[in-house]
Amino acid sequence: MNLTENVKEGLRSVKANMLRSVLTALIVAIGITSLVGILTAIDGIEYSVTESLSSLGANTFDISSKFNRGTAQEGVKEKVYGPLMLTEAQTFIEQYDYPASISLSARLTILAEIKHASEKTNPNVNVTGVNEDYMAIKGLNIAEGRNFSRFEIQYGSKVAVIGHKLAQTLYGDKKSPINTEISFKGTQFKVIGLMKEKGELSENNFDNMVLIPIIVANQMASGQGLNYRLTVGINNAEQMDYAMGEATSLMRKIRRDEVGKENSFDLEKSESLAQELESITSGLRVGGFGVGFITLLGASIALMNIMLVSVTERTREVGVRKALGATPLRIRQQFVIEAIVVCVLGGLAGVVLGISLGNFLSIVVFKVEAFVMPWFWTFIGFLICIFVGLLSGWYPASKASRLDPIESLRFE
Repeated sequence: MNLTENVKEGLRSVKANMLRSVLTALIVAIGITSLVGILTAIDGIEYSVTESLSSLGANTFDISSKFNRGTAQEGVKEKVYGPLMLTEAQTFIEQYDYPASISLSARLTILAEIKHASEKTNPNVNVTGVNEDYMAIKGLNIAEGRNFSRFEIQYGSKVAVIGHKLAQTLYGDKKSPINTEISFKGTQFKVIGLMKEKGELSENNFDNMVLIPIIVANQMASGQGLNYRLTVGINNAEQMDYAMGEATSLMRKIRRDEVGKENSFDLEKSESLAQELESITSGLRVGGFGVGFITLLGASIALMNIMLVSVTERTREVGVRKALGATPLRIRQQFVIEAIVVCVLGGLAGVVLGISLGNFLSIVVFKVEAFVMPWFWTFIGFLICIFVGLLSGWYPASKASRLDPIESLRFE
């Protein structure tokens, strides 16, 4: 009997003992479901969090002014670098060739008192000048209205996007702020957008913030220099170093930094969140793999027990095959392949159930918006199925191959 015949015999044996084979495959399917399901859910959560972190600094780097005290050390006075200018920042945005989104921002004040009709806030509102890409880079979403247009940023229109908490203070819960006017420092702004609530733990407390065009913020600074900050966001985190190198080269050219001298600006990579995420998900994967492995270990023990029963039931069949010339190798192959066939059938069902369950958990429970297809874990699941089949079928197959053909034919 060759290998092909052994595979066919394994399928015939599965068909002949359908209930037992289904129950055995179901044991394996449950193990694969737990393994693939948990790891799929983790991949879905990681994908969602990575997408969020991409807009919150995980795939971004900042360019800002370099500040120092100008103090003397060992008789040598530190060099004082000029601040990053608005024109320099705008030139960088225009000339930066690497595919990226670039936000430009500058805080005008954190002590603004905002007024609308007879209502006014406490003098603790953050007013920040931004460009049209700022909200996307910072992960801010519009609850009502719209974001700034490129035209409004370029020509300095008197428009504003306000935070959730600020809107509640000025308008209450029922009135919409869109197309109304607010004022501060004697200047009126038309409200074109309302940001979704971010929570008090969000960076810069966006809920109590007013965003205005960067040109307007520069005009309202009344000659006082603003601290301009460029944030460059890229899609591929693996290209971060290259993108930063391109940005450094361009900014040095714009700032006319001399060759061999240090940068006259600060460039910082925001990767701590991404590293923390990787650490957390790695731990979750190890835990998920451990749970799945324990379940599969139980499945392999159950499968081995069933295969031992199968060997006992088919002792006379083994005797007939040996009498007809079947070698111990072919007998071992027959039972091992039968165990692998059962495991692979269970693995197919387990992979389908695991992917479905994992995506159900990530979408329904954790509110992940993407469907994840874990090709890697699917491949690993099938490899584990074959390994479990070999592990569970080898001992029963070896026992069957050692049976004496004469004694086997006498077995009742």
